[in-house]
Amino acid sequence: MITDTEVKIKGIKALTESLGSVGAERFIALIQREPFDYTKWQRTLWEGQSVEEVSRNAMRIYETVVEQDGAVDQGKAGLKEK
Repeated sequence: MITDTEVKIKGIKALTESLGSVGAERFIALIQREPFDYTKWQRTLWEGQSVEEVSRNAMRIYETVVEQDGAVDQGKAGLKEK
């Protein structure tokens, strides 16, 4: 299990790699300003979808990212900043 600090560091890194510095800051500002219940959101996120459907969708997204990047580092698809 990783520490809270490690979760924060990895989260900021993921946001920055995905959205860029400005986008990451914007995302954090939006989350802080709006009331957001992550648990409630997770309960309804895949409502009405089977595990197989969620898995197929995740695999489709993964394959799209891999095709765009052209390579996969240790089995993980990374998003390039534009």
